Amino acid sequence: MSLTGKIFASTPMEKTASPSRASVVSRIASAVLLTGALGLTACTRDYTVAYVYATAAGAGINEYGVDYQSGALVPIQGSPVAAGNNPVKIIASPNGLFIYVLNQGDSTVQEFAVDSGSGKLTSKNTYPTGSHPTALAMDAAGKFLYVTFTYQKGYSDSNPGPGGVDIFPVSADFSLGNPSVQVLGNNPVGVAVTNFNNYVYIIDAEPATGSGSATGWILAFSANGTSGALTPIGKTNISVDTSGKTVATGYGAGTSPSAIAADPASRFVYVTDRATNQLYGNIVISGGLLQPMQNSPFATGLLPVAVTVDPRGKYLFVANYNDNSVSAYAIDQPTGAPTGAVGSSSTKVGTGPNCLSIEPALGIYMYSANNLDNTTTGLKLDSHNGTLQNVQNTPFPAAGTPTCVVAVGNGSHATQVVNP
Repeated sequence: MSLTGKIFASTPMEKTASPSRASVVSRIASAVLLTGALGLTACTRDYTVAYVYATAAGAGINEYGVDYQSGALVPIQGSPVAAGNNPVKIIASPNGLFIYVLNQGDSTVQEFAVDSGSGKLTSKNTYPTGSHPTALAMDAAGKFLYVTFTYQKGYSDSNPGPGGVDIFPVSADFSLGNPSVQVLGNNPVGVAVTNFNNYVYIIDAEPATGSGSATGWILAFSANGTSGALTPIGKTNISVDTSGKTVATGYGAGTSPSAIAADPASRFVYVTDRATNQLYGNIVISGGLLQPMQNSPFATGLLPVAVTVDPRGKYLFVANYNDNSVSAYAIDQPTGAPTGAVGSSSTKVGTGPNCLSIEPALGIYMYSANNLDNTTTGLKLDSHNGTLQNVQNTPFPAAGTPTCVVAVGNGSHATQVVNP
């Protein structure tokens, strides 16, 4: 007996408007209720509940199906699929039907369509970005794609200077239009877009200079709902120095910020600092301004380089590159503070984990791209306490050198459960 039907716990994602906070809460609650009512039992062990895509230098994109009962990864026939030069980041559209890959080596973003029957990726379009792109994020309505890049025109590795962010409009078919550009300071390395109120947060890792040490900033912006244009808010200030270079300052984020994530309800923003092994927590207050959490920063493992929040907004996870581990934290709902001792809540994964993704279908399987042993690790999240366990047969081999990973549900809805 095989599984052929699905019950969806949400209506299709609308492209023209961001979902309300109430609708997201209702959607998650419906999924939880249906989970309990149906029992979520499967008749076969090979039902594909989600797809996982892992970029890898020298190989392209590894494609996998996710086994419903175990979370194990099954390579899709014909995997890997070719990408551009040195793919370093990967995200999905809100409806899970399109994938966007950042090719750092040729400064492009590449669009792929997800085949609804097999999960196979088909390359659709490739778009030029600013020089040496570093990160990308799409808003919840699927209207704009934000791509941070290292160098504005006239600057390069041999002539270092400030970077910026490309703001791509997203068409109804999820192709990209011509981008506008927001200039930034030196070395923007990460971007997060909130699900509500159109706020965009970018981490800027200012390098050390002869007169000072390295400094990390969170740059906060309000995004125009029509054009996607970014307006600095709060402490964020972008100016031009005497040499003509753009200089940016904002909210403190340690010395070498490496990754950023916002919770699903857009109440909290988290940033990892790879140099100090810390996690900076901020509360989003009125107008999108940020307020440091009490007792922030919080300890992580060695060299934290990725952070993600589970779809329920209850747990936070950090990939520790030098520890070969993922740290798990429970999020205190009133304050946003992550709680949990690193030693007791860290789970070993592959060597050099550098990216994390949780599948949105059930929200219980998480995957780690492991840069140094050419694998993808699968973990099962206990939704009651946030602890992690390795899934069956993990780690899973990956072609090339893995750089990032994204998971999408096997269907066009953001939250779904399977009907046995």
